[in-house]
Amino acid sequence: MSKLTLTALATITALSVSGVANAEKLAIIGGTVHTMTKRGVIENATVLVENGVITKIIGQEISTDNSYRVIDAKGKVVTPGFIGAFTSLGLVEVGSWAGIVDAQAKSDLNAALDATLAVTPDSTLRNITRIEGITSAATSLYGSDSMFKGRGAMITLGDNDEPVTKKRAFMVVDLSARGAHHSGESRAAMWFNFRTALNEAIYAQRIDFTPQTEWSGTLSKENVKALIPVIKGDIPLLVEVHRAVDIRRIIHMTKNFPRLNITLVGATEAWRVADEIAKAGFEVILNPESNLPSSFDNNGATLANAGRLHEAGVPVAIGMNTHNIRLAPQHTGNAVANGLPWQAGLEALTTVPAKIYGIDDQYGSLKPGMKADIVVWSGDPLEVTVSPTNVIINGDEVPLESRQTKLRDRYLKIDKEKPQQYTRP
Repeated sequence: MSKLTLTALATITALSVSGVANAEKLAIIGGTVHTMTKRGVIENATVLVENGVITKIIGQEISTDNSYRVIDAKGKVVTPGFIGAFTSLGLVEVGSWAGIVDAQAKSDLNAALDATLAVTPDSTLRNITRIEGITSAATSLYGSDSMFKGRGAMITLGDNDEPVTKKRAFMVVDLSARGAHHSGESRAAMWFNFRTALNEAIYAQRIDFTPQTEWSGTLSKENVKALIPVIKGDIPLLVEVHRAVDIRRIIHMTKNFPRLNITLVGATEAWRVADEIAKAGFEVILNPESNLPSSFDNNGATLANAGRLHEAGVPVAIGMNTHNIRLAPQHTGNAVANGLPWQAGLEALTTVPAKIYGIDDQYGSLKPGMKADIVVWSGDPLEVTVSPTNVIINGDEVPLESRQTKLRDRYLKIDKEKPQQYTRP
């Protein structure tokens, strides 16, 4: 087995740019590796990848045999691929264009809605998102005719024909003012209906449903069946909510439904009840840029929300957008500027969302046996001027191009021999 010098490794890196697809063995050498494990940060480390899985992380630069393709990460930062914490990726292209939006549903099946069935691997948003360091995401519907928005899925942003990595991974319920709008136009009706739905699910878990089973609940059989894993705590219940008073009501309700595995989403006024959330054991997914009282639901909006929650001991995940989920690292940097510790910011993009969705045994950190979702950054990933130099998903390095970069290149050097349609933006 021949060994390569580090000089030779750099040469191989330069020669291997065109052969990035379908690599089976990778060596990422010389970077500052944020493992997001007990090993912490390792300087000048080597990360070895084989068949889509991390095999070793070595605390020094090494030579490898020539079966490895080498990525020179000297002077760069290496992190796990970031996770889009709450998106509709794969379900929507242009939000206002009918026919290409699968993230809204008008159906009697609300809790039973299943995003898994609508995800497409060909969304143009995939490449736009992944070249900014986000390699997987939670995706779900953002609209329905009731407080429930159905079951979401975990997806990879790699070049997979089937991007769903975890079906029916979580349930979404909207208990904000928007949820009240879909449930009697009042929270007085919304909370009653929500409690009734949970109680019916508790009763229904004792029933072996068949098409002939008689059922007289307020929910349909399909909807109540979909809620059974939720009431048992087998899948997380993501609760969209903003007002502090509504968050307190959810905490109070868990005394009657102790097995619910709740994560708050949005939670603009969560900082006002941070200690109570920490005691309840909830995680929070938020947009740290939400700092304006755009409605009576979020009068207490502040840039300090993430930092104050972290200080109280609440795990915080950042990234709840779709078209602009690529900006999540920048938003996290702004949260850090307003009180969130830097390390907690990196956790908000990696380990915290991985734990929320129960995928932390495969995603969110760098150690042997984990999926090889790895990003090499030109510097601090939370700085707006920094970008990925290499993005590896499922062990394959993906090209750093999207529809946007192609348009940029097309008009950067105009070929005047082309027809007008090719020369005028």
